[in-house]
Formats: sequence, C-alpha cells, structure tokens
Amino acid sequence: MADFDQELDASGLNCPLPILRAKKTLNAMDSGQVLHVVATDPGSVKDFDAFAKQTGNELMESKEDGGKFHFLIKKG
Repeated sequence: MADFDQELDASGLNCPLPILRAKKTLNAMDSGQVLHVVATDPGSVKDFDAFAKQTGNELMESKEDGGKFHFLIKKG
C-alpha cells in the first residue's frame, strides 16, 4: 500500500456506514491527502468505486487481504 495521511477502520460496519464514515473523514481532510479505509463488507468494493466517481475523489487502490478490504482514496 502507498503512503496515506489518515486511516479509517470501518471493520464490522455494513453499507452504507463505511461510505458515510469515509465521507465525514474526507470532509475534514485537505485536497490531495490520502485516506486509507479498512472494511469487512464485501459490498464496499463497488460502493467505494461508485463513491469516488460521484464525489470527484480518486480511488487510488482497492484490494482484498484476508477478508478485509483496503481502499486508498485521494481527496479531490
């Protein structure tokens, strides 16, 4: 994983909570900063893809590792 500025652990949360928490965290971050989100909800893969497209943030990386999903989102 690349470097990131802030981390959000959304493990155990189901849709739409990981997205809502990420949105709130990103709102407090500066443009160009990177948020690392960890989630366990399999639906979060498509959710974060759609979230990035709708909000103008960049989904830099999306991967699954041992039942956890990791996302790097760069604030637009």
